[in-house]
Amino acid sequence: MAKEIKTIGILTSGGDAPGMNAATRAVVRNAIAHGLKVKGIMKGYQGLLNEEIIDMDARSVSDTIQKGGTILYTARCAEFRTPEGQKKGADICKKHGIEGLVVIGGDGSFQGAQKLAALGINTIGLPGTIDLDIACTDYTIGFDTAVNTAMEAIDKVRDTSTSHERCSIIEVMGRNAGYIALWCGIANGAEDILLPERYDNDEQKLINNIIQNRKKGKKHHIIINAEGIGHSTSMAKRIEAATGIETRATILGHMQRGGSPTCKDRVYASIMGAYAVDLLREGKSNRVVAYKNGKFVDFDIDEALAMKKDIDEYQYTISKNLAR
Repeated sequence: MAKEIKTIGILTSGGDAPGMNAATRAVVRNAIAHGLKVKGIMKGYQGLLNEEIIDMDARSVSDTIQKGGTILYTARCAEFRTPEGQKKGADICKKHGIEGLVVIGGDGSFQGAQKLAALGINTIGLPGTIDLDIACTDYTIGFDTAVNTAMEAIDKVRDTSTSHERCSIIEVMGRNAGYIALWCGIANGAEDILLPERYDNDEQKLINNIIQNRKKGKKHHIIINAEGIGHSTSMAKRIEAATGIETRATILGHMQRGGSPTCKDRVYASIMGAYAVDLLREGKSNRVVAYKNGKFVDFDIDEALAMKKDIDEYQYTISKNLAR
């Protein structure tokens, strides 16, 4: 028989993502609905090691579902990457009666959850990252909001780029993954999309495409550049020098992390948060909640971290065909 869990903790770790508050709210309220106590851990694993732990009730998460960021705050923690830090974290959980822990974050956060699970703390991970780079799931909390924020910003840049007959390089986030860039490239009708998974560093090909499109009568040229490639400003200078066409770089940056989450991010994050509590109630540990093939499921963390994710080749091909 699995040990009955009476108290669960929750923390958000790594980069913030819109929808984290919706997930936190669902964890707290579903846990309370089943008679469990909930403790919020502030500032991620760093807050755990500092014992920044608070009691949470249903009112603690009132009026939070529509807010961006994370009410629990987040931080990165080098100490927790060490065996000593991990043991200290597990001991603090036990000291505060936390038998189960919900960790909302990306793959680095899941590695921490994996270590705690090995030290006797039942852990469940929720995929909270705008990058969509967790291989076991088709959806990550925050991606939908981030990609919509970027899309709306790129539409605005396109307006001014057209007015001045410019080439615009717009850099979007995503760390080393190109999913935001690919989606925005399709949604914004970009002429070129540069993805870390596919870019061959052939800048001359870009230059030739810009010149050919200008000859066809195109008044502007939009290049979506992924963060994993970067160097948008220097690239813009080289393109302008080679083509004679005014070229500007716009780096959207952290605006993509903020803002009120979309309906999808609120609903999916809520379901995932509630699901995490149900898994802990069943005595499960070392699991990651995922959305796969239209269903909410869960995977072993070890298995999830071992998976590799690549850009969908068909989507990439379509993006090039539509950019003609």
